[in-house]
Amino acid sequence: MKMSNYYSKKNDLASEQASCTCDIIHNQHQQSCCGQDQSHDTKQSCCGQESVKDDCGSDGCCCGGDHEHAGEELTSKSFLAGIVLFILSLVLGAFEFQGNSYLQTAGFLIAYLLVGKSVLFTAGKNIAKGEIFDENFLMAIASIGAFTIGEYPEAVAVMLFYQVGEYMQGRAVARSKKSIAQLMDIRPDTANRKTDQGIEEVAAELVRAGDIIVIKPGEKVPLDGEVIQGNSTMDTKALTGESIPQDVMTGSKVLSGSINGQGLLTVRVLKEFSESTVSKIIELVQNASSKKAKTENFITKFARYYTPAVVGIAAALALIPPFVLGLGSFSEWLYRALVFLVISCPCALVISIPLGFFGGIGAASSKGILIKGSNYLEALNSVDAVVFDKTGTLTDGIFRVAKILDSPEFTKEQVLKFAAYAENHSTHPIAVSIQKMFEEKSGNQIDENRISDIRERPGFGIQVQMDGKQILAGNARLMTEAGIAVNEVQEAGSIVYIAVDHAYAGAIVIADEAKKDSKAAVKGLRNLGIGLIAMLTGDSRRIGDKIGKELEIGETYSELLPHQKVEILERLMLENKKKNPSRKPGNVLFVGDGINDAPVLARADIGVAMGGVGSDAAIEAADIVIMNDEPSKIITAIQIARKTRKIVWQNIALALGVKGIVLILGAFGIATMWEAVFADVGVALLAVANSVRAGKIS
Repeated sequence: MKMSNYYSKKNDLASEQASCTCDIIHNQHQQSCCGQDQSHDTKQSCCGQESVKDDCGSDGCCCGGDHEHAGEELTSKSFLAGIVLFILSLVLGAFEFQGNSYLQTAGFLIAYLLVGKSVLFTAGKNIAKGEIFDENFLMAIASIGAFTIGEYPEAVAVMLFYQVGEYMQGRAVARSKKSIAQLMDIRPDTANRKTDQGIEEVAAELVRAGDIIVIKPGEKVPLDGEVIQGNSTMDTKALTGESIPQDVMTGSKVLSGSINGQGLLTVRVLKEFSESTVSKIIELVQNASSKKAKTENFITKFARYYTPAVVGIAAALALIPPFVLGLGSFSEWLYRALVFLVISCPCALVISIPLGFFGGIGAASSKGILIKGSNYLEALNSVDAVVFDKTGTLTDGIFRVAKILDSPEFTKEQVLKFAAYAENHSTHPIAVSIQKMFEEKSGNQIDENRISDIRERPGFGIQVQMDGKQILAGNARLMTEAGIAVNEVQEAGSIVYIAVDHAYAGAIVIADEAKKDSKAAVKGLRNLGIGLIAMLTGDSRRIGDKIGKELEIGETYSELLPHQKVEILERLMLENKKKNPSRKPGNVLFVGDGINDAPVLARADIGVAMGGVGSDAAIEAADIVIMNDEPSKIITAIQIARKTRKIVWQNIALALGVKGIVLILGAFGIATMWEAVFADVGVALLAVANSVRAGKIS
């Protein structure tokens, strides 16, 4: 296993400068976004992130991209009015009276503008920016061509099909985001500030450095500070990746985003909210997002090649025969060119491709995989490297007794028994894991009557009397202070040493174990052809080595702070590009769950967050969310993406095959506009029927 450039945890995260006051975590339901109340679906921040712009293709904040806007367009009054007017105009064609043709033409024209105004506007805006050959331009020019040759229903139908297809995909994305919003835990946006009048709950942004706040058991720390009263343990794994809870006492520093354990803490605030650790990580997310490559929708990438090809052929068909070959009149060949252009308009594609991805996103959602857009589902087809976080991603994040070490005078059963009785009154996660193991192994409950004279030693351990024997349980410093010689344990994990009546009894190793399917996930990814599998963790080198070796991960990087994780990821992305200079580099996928993973999730080509235990910042920064925290779901997501793409390409082959035949016939004047419309609608129905299979992926 290749071990690469370990970073020291001595680097001070608090030294990074903070500038982003736009908060992903706070003010979640008040942020105005796209002119709407943010609370309708998700908590997207308006930090000006590039990933936000990519989703909607416009500046400013976006609530889900083009597809959700398409959904809004489809349900707008003007769009519905356009559909009604379109139907009335079709019905009007069945009646004959003076002025009917003018009235019908006017009806189709108004319906066309009402239904297709957003497509026309987007095409014009993109042309102004130099982005000409996309699906909007193709539909605009084809529909205008249809109007030119009098095929008014076809012109309206082009726009209608496109909007319906986008609406279907938008529904999938919106439903996915709604599920994501339901997963998110509420990050504290208030603090319990201590005043002369008592404790008052105030917005975290209003607390100043030097203020005193109270943090209750189970609460999340809102601001960085120093403990001035109380003892507790601090769960920092979502923040730093450190799997073992940290003991805190008077004088200890606490970081915003950490979770307080069982003790009540009084804390003096050292930094205002905008300068606290959470804000710094949000800034990292913002900066990482600005570097993220744009991930395009499949239809956009397809249109980039298809659009100039058909426009070029249509132009050649209108100009070469009459002016170069001297065959017929220009008006005759112009008509054929316009027929060719209308036939080439990919109605079947613009509805079936989004519908195929709609099915794929729906199939993924049914498996507990929430995908925030078809562009990310498509990007899964090109994954070359997968990089994992450790704690909570590949491991459970739950502490268990991994090993019991005895001594010549004591058995393992005795060591566990003495440790369980010593830790009986503690709610520390390590103590709880020892108590649970004893009860499972012995089948007996702890008899509290056998315990007396309990003395806690914050930062060291605990001392109790059990059946007249003095029991010490704690770290190596406790044993040294008591003058007890121990053999220091070199196992990966948290070590609890046990002494009985000043004699060393043994030690218990507490560790965060790998998830049941983590090894299968790594093996499955290799079977899918993923070349690089790596792990980044803020945990110690010893623990990182152990998990990396156990899961057979290729490269392991330990003791990393959030910004160092971003640096390592960027280096891996660069190396991945250099490996295959002859072809387009694949995507690098990162999987994480904690607040500290949010910057890496935002920077990676594809970010995957564990939704069950993951922080809301990680879920927000990610492109895909796995609801049940199983790493093997990544394999399922890639398989769904590959099958979805296969179905989409089947639709493309079907549509282009049939259209190719009709196009050739149309170019020679054999096929009329009616054959073209029939081929287009017929192929669209077949493609739609095929796309439905994407939602039934097993």
